[in-house]
Amino acid sequence: MERTLVLIKPDAVQRGLVGDILSRLERTGLKLVALKMLQMDREMAERHYAIHRGKPFFKGLVQFITSSPLVAAIFEGPMAVEIVRKAMGETDPARAAPGTIRGDLALDIGRNVVHGSDSVETAEQEISLFFGPQDVLNYERQVEPWIIES
Repeated sequence: MERTLVLIKPDAVQRGLVGDILSRLERTGLKLVALKMLQMDREMAERHYAIHRGKPFFKGLVQFITSSPLVAAIFEGPMAVEIVRKAMGETDPARAAPGTIRGDLALDIGRNVVHGSDSVETAEQEISLFFGPQDVLNYERQVEPWIIES
C-alpha cells in the first residue's frame, strides 16, 4: 500500500477547483486519508522544493506557493504515486492530455493547479512536512451501516 502527497496549489484554491480536483482523485479508487488547508510559509516552501534550489525558477516557485492558502492531502492505495501522476497529467498543461487535471484545469506551467509526489521515497519525505502520524486516518476497520430500529 502506497501513500502520496497531493498539494492543491494556490491558483486552484483561488479559482474554486478544490472539490473538482479531490473528486477526480477519489474517482481513481485511491482513498483520501488526510486533508488540511494551510498557508505555507517561506521556510516550509524552501524545504518542500529543496531539490530545485539553485534553479532559475526556484525563487518564483517559493513566492507562488506561499502567496495564498493551499490544500494538502494524502491519498493511499496500490500504486498511489503512479495513479496520481497520471491523473494530474504533464507538468506543462499545454502538453497535458485532455481529461487530466492539468490538461483540463491548469492555465500555464507556472500555475498548474496541483503537485503530486514523484516517487514513494519523495512521498514519505513530503508527507512528513505536512502531516504527523496522528493526522492520517486508516480504513482497516469496516463500519456497518447504521440500522434504525423502531
